Amino acid sequence: MANSLEGKVAVITGAGSGIGRAASLLFAGAGAKLVLGDKTDAVHETARLVAAAGGRAVAQQMDAGVEADVAALVAAALSAHGQLDVAFANAGISGGLAGIFELTPEAFAEVLRVNLIGPWLMVKHAGKTMADAGRGGSIICTASVAGLRSGAGGPAYSASKAGVINLAMVSAQQLCDTNVRVNAICPGLTQTGMTQPIFDIARDRNVSHKLGHLNPLRRAAQPDELARVALFLASDDSSYINGQAIVVDGGLSSSHPVTRQSTGKTAA
Repeated sequence: MANSLEGKVAVITGAGSGIGRAASLLFAGAGAKLVLGDKTDAVHETARLVAAAGGRAVAQQMDAGVEADVAALVAAALSAHGQLDVAFANAGISGGLAGIFELTPEAFAEVLRVNLIGPWLMVKHAGKTMADAGRGGSIICTASVAGLRSGAGGPAYSASKAGVINLAMVSAQQLCDTNVRVNAICPGLTQTGMTQPIFDIARDRNVSHKLGHLNPLRRAAQPDELARVALFLASDDSSYINGQAIVVDGGLSSSHPVTRQSTGKTAA
C-alpha cells in the first residue's frame, strides 16, 4: 500500500485540531499506532475520532515547547508500543501580526519557544530514541512559507519558521549514518484553528473569495492537503528525501506575488 505505516509508531504534536488532527486520522488509517500531544483537551477528541475510525491512539495534554513534556510524549510511545518510528513536530502558534516596533521581547521569545524550540526538542528526544534503536525513522517539522520570505506572517512567526527550515537541514546532517530522516513542510494559507480568525474576518467582510487569491490555485488549503504530505514523508515511500523543506502553498512561492495578477483570460 502506498504511504503505508503498518507496524510503525508515531507521535504527533498539535494533534488537537487542524493539520495535526488531519494527520492523526491519516496516519492511523495507514496503519500507525499513535501517541498524540496538544496543549488543549481537544487532543482527547482526536484520539476518540481515531478510535472510532478503527485506529489506535493515546492522548496527552502537553506543551510542545517544554522539554519534560516532549520527553514524556516520546517515553509514552516507548512504554505503550516499545518503539518509535515517526515524529511529527506540528504544534505552533501565530504570535499575531504585531510589527517589529510593537513586539515585546517576551512575545517574540514565546513564539520561538513553541515554534522553534519545540521542533528542536522533538528532534533531540525522538531523534535520539530512533538513532539508539537502530531502526531509522522519520521526523517531520511544520514550518511555513513565512519562513521562506516576507509577506506571510508576523516578524516572530516568520523568524521562527525560517529557523525550523534550517533546523531540518542541520538535523539531517547531525543524524548522519542513523537512517533517521528530518524534513520540514512549508504550508501556505491553510484553514486551521490558528488561522480561523483570518477566515472569519474575510467572511464578515464578504471577501472570502479573496483568501488565497495570490497563489495560482486561487484558494486556501485544507488541513488534509498538508497531512497527506506529512504522511508521505512519514512513510518509506520518501526514503531518499532528507533535509528538505517541502513547500505546499498552491504555487504562491513560485513567484513574487502582487495584489493583481492576470487570470489568463484575454480581453474581448
